[in-house]
Amino acid sequence: MATREHNIVLLGPPGAGKGTQAVRLSERLGVPHISTGDILREAVAQGTELGRQAKGYMDAGELVPDELVIGIARERIARPDCAGGFVLDGFPRTLAQAEALAAVMAELGRAPLRVINLQVAQEEIVRRLSTRRTCRACGGIYTVADGESGDPCPRPDCDGQLYQRSDDTPEAIRERLRAYATQTEPLIAYYGERGLLVNVAGEGAPEEIADAVYAAAMA
Repeated sequence: MATREHNIVLLGPPGAGKGTQAVRLSERLGVPHISTGDILREAVAQGTELGRQAKGYMDAGELVPDELVIGIARERIARPDCAGGFVLDGFPRTLAQAEALAAVMAELGRAPLRVINLQVAQEEIVRRLSTRRTCRACGGIYTVADGESGDPCPRPDCDGQLYQRSDDTPEAIRERLRAYATQTEPLIAYYGERGLLVNVAGEGAPEEIADAVYAAAMA
């Protein structure tokens, strides 16, 4: 009997916990976690043709065009380690990317996507992100319970200091959420109309959310 593919896309607003849940789900399913940022940096580091093109945009501080992101994502999905599936985190972000991804999946003869949308109330997102602190040295992410800006990093092997990112203020967070609603929320309707979407509550204990996400992936 053929092994079932688990081709998962995680959707959700900034601060919904997509990265955390993507890592947990990929480990549980035994398939790669594919982050858009990671595969772009990897393509650049490897010096692939698409990576060289993307580097030009990244060095100029510009967004990498959809066609390049799609091409790099296609290369990653086509690798042998993705034969049993993958967990996509941070992609697609727009309807154009979603349509291009659907074309790639059809071209590669892959099983349909399962799209899991993490639902978190706006005020909870604002609370989560505005209490987030980042270490200047190791890049670790903590909450104000671990230390305020200027405090030392909680990691015993790091001598960095914590700070609040400029886009983690309440005003900046609400602007990011407005941008998300305009650009990415239409994906929820797109996938819902195609019967590929499952909504999962993204509030509560991370372990409980992880179990709900896994159940949605296996449904």
